[in-house]
Parts: sequence; structure tokens; C-alpha cells
Amino acid sequence: MTNAMRALFLAGGALTLVACATANAGDKADNADNRGKVESASSAPFRLPETPADPYPSTYKPYPGVETLIIPTTVFDGAGGRIDNGWVHFRDGKIVAVGGPTTMPPDVANVIDGSDKFVTPGVIDIHSHLGNGAQPSVDAHSDVNESTAPTTADVWTEHSVHPQDPGFSRALTNGGVTSLQILPGSANLMGGRTVTLKNVYARTVQGMKFPGAPYGFKMACGENPKRVYGNKGRKPRTRMGNFAVNRQTWLDARAYAEDDNPKRDLEMETLAGVLKGELLVHNHCYRADEMAFVMDMAKEMGYRVTAFHHAVEAYKIGDLLRENGVCSAIWADWYGFKMEAYDGIMENAALLAREGACVIIHSDDDNGIQRLNQEAAKAQAAGKRMGIDISDAEVIGWITLNAAKAMGIDAMTGSLEPGKMADVVLWNGDPLSVYSRPEKVWIDGALLYDALDRKRRPVSDFELGQPGEGDVK
Repeated sequence: MTNAMRALFLAGGALTLVACATANAGDKADNADNRGKVESASSAPFRLPETPADPYPSTYKPYPGVETLIIPTTVFDGAGGRIDNGWVHFRDGKIVAVGGPTTMPPDVANVIDGSDKFVTPGVIDIHSHLGNGAQPSVDAHSDVNESTAPTTADVWTEHSVHPQDPGFSRALTNGGVTSLQILPGSANLMGGRTVTLKNVYARTVQGMKFPGAPYGFKMACGENPKRVYGNKGRKPRTRMGNFAVNRQTWLDARAYAEDDNPKRDLEMETLAGVLKGELLVHNHCYRADEMAFVMDMAKEMGYRVTAFHHAVEAYKIGDLLRENGVCSAIWADWYGFKMEAYDGIMENAALLAREGACVIIHSDDDNGIQRLNQEAAKAQAAGKRMGIDISDAEVIGWITLNAAKAMGIDAMTGSLEPGKMADVVLWNGDPLSVYSRPEKVWIDGALLYDALDRKRRPVSDFELGQPGEGDVK
């Protein structure tokens, strides 16, 4: 560790970048509510072997923080509520209370003036490749796609994540991102396990792993798998080939699950975890017809899809997505960059919201993750232009609580509710304005970024020594 980095860590009398200790067992217990479990759609019941305990457990421990009261301020709680002239109180890493002008605030020594400012939960990005596609963008850092076989359920993306990627600190300081899911890429039908991280600097990925968060499982349909493997002269090279390979792989997984003494197989262990509801399926899919097919396949094989990612045609099947409890993690306005994205429209999010379907705004981009608040505002504005008026408070949920729900961490974060993690952003203006940005960001009640204090600006080793970066004075 450089002297400059050590000084940055210790600035202000408290660690502001590194975390590395065991997770709170209570968080895991709170999250052990069988979220996402499904019954097999098959008429023949099957038994699943026990999956070995996680060999790479979280060692995350929150940074030390101080009891804090932000008052007065405008509060968006992430769950659809807005409080004008309100306040937020947190202590010991947890939200204690959120109140309004008629509620007596507590007597707290550390008071932050939030006048003319806004408070939201920490922003959550459900689809990121920070760390496994780290900056600087060179071949040596290209660890997103294990594009060597159509199904690679055995790989775990955390084994590709470089914790010194400067994108993490940029997402924190520019976008208020406090948690994010890192996924494998979409070259494969089954790309492997995802991992959910707290956006703090650590020497190891385990030091960033969100305690108690379930693993996700990345799948992809459509053009990417058939192009990657069709160009290699192997199956699949068509959409029907995509589904055939998927279905046969699920049948193999069911056979593995029914074996009384199965030989340990990393790919089958992951797929068995999906069938047991322990891993949440995140499926890259653009076209509405394919999303409908995937939901049917999930029913046939005995799993469920948590969210379709990118989902540019989700607006065509909003009712089906609502009925199946599937979220759509989408961009505000990306479209037309390939054939299956041709029918994307800016009103996608608004039309889904009108149907009562779950909407999430995601990035899939190291620049977009720094402006998810603006992306959500663009999607809101597109809806308003066509007569669908969605409140600011609901739109904030598109980048906070809805993402947390689809990632299986909503019992712990995503909204400003008593007992949840104090992942909090103080914005210097309306968070849905292009002119606003985070002024302060707390993760588990620890102030990790302060735009008004240069000593509270996390900097990656890759940025130390560059003009304007890492100069702790």
C-alpha cells in the first residue's frame, strides 16, 4: 500500500475506503425467507442434493460511522413516499427513523443541514460489469465472458472482479451508487453466477461482498449466443438452437438432482441451486416473444426468472411480466444498435409502470452507472410526453427498492426504513435533475464521500498521481 493511499484511508480519523471482517449473522437470518423459491412444474417430484456451503463468504464489515441527523430536507424514501421538510436519522449503521415537519426529531450531536437538498436511499445498479471489465480497458482486464462453451454455469464472476477498478469510486461519487450486482457477460446461454457488492474499497472481493445477498445466475437469449457459437460452426446458431441447448441442460440438471450420490459437478451444483430457488435468475433478453418463451421454459423446468435485463420490448408484454412477477431491468433510451434492439422505445418504462409491472433502470456501462438518476428521469419524461404521469417518488424506486427486490436484498436495503442499512445519499438538488449530483454518500452509516471535503473522496490506485487525484493535503 502506498503512503498516499494509507493517508487517504486514515483521513478524518476513520477508515474511509477498506472493509474486511465477517458479516453480521443477523443479516443472513433476516434474508433467509426462501425468496424466489418455486415448485417444480414437472409432475414427477425430484430431490435436490445439498449444495456445499459458500467457499468464498463475505468478509465485509462496515466502516465506523457516527450517529447522524439530516434536517431539514426533502426525503424520497425509495418505497414511493415523499416527505417535504423532513428528516432522516441513522445510528450504528442502521436507519433509526424518518420523520416530517410534525414529527419531533431526536437530539443528535452530528446534524447535517439538508436545506434545499434531497435525501434518497443509496442507488443500486442491478446490471454492472465493473471489476470484471475493469478500467483501464485493456485485454488483460477483459474477464466478462467465458465464451468457450454455450453453457458455463460453473463459473463465478466474483473470480474475475478486480476491486481496484476506478469505476467503483466513480459510481459512488458521481452516481451515489452504494450497492451493485456484477454479472458475467451475454456470450453464453448460461453465463455463470453473479455477485452483489457493497460499493466500498477493499483489498479483496470478499471484503466487498454484500452480506446475506443471494447469488444470481446469468442467462442470455437471442442474438449473442447464436452469433458467438454459430460463428464457430457449432450449436446453437439459431434461436431454436438456443432453446434446445437450454432445455437439455436443465434436464441434465434435474437428472443430477435426482441422483442419490451425485459426483460433485460445479456446473450442476449451480443449476441445482437455481432449481432450489437459492440463486435468482437474471436473463438477458430483448424481444417480447423470446421473453414469453423463456417464462414458459422456466415453468416447464421448475425455476423462475427474477428479471429480464435490457428487455427493450418489455412494453409489449407488460401484463405477462406482471402476472409472472418478473421485473424488467432496462435502459432509458438505448435502441437500434442491433436487430433485436430495433423496436426499443423511450416509453418502455412508463408503459410497464402503467401495467403495474416492476421497472428497474440499469446501466450495463461504466459511464451510465454514474448517471442512473438522470436515466430514470429521462424515462419518466418520455412517459409524461405520452400522457403517463409517474411521480418522482415512484421513479426513485426504479433505481433503489425495485432493484433491491430483484436482487433479493430488499429486506436489508433499497429504502429508508427503520432497521435497514443506512445506505443514504444527500443530493445537492433534485435527484431527477440533470444539474444535481451527490453531495454526501453514506454506506452502512459511514460517510464515504463528501463533495465538500477532498479527504473524503475515494481514489483507486490506478488514479493516484494523476493531476487532481489522490492529493491528500
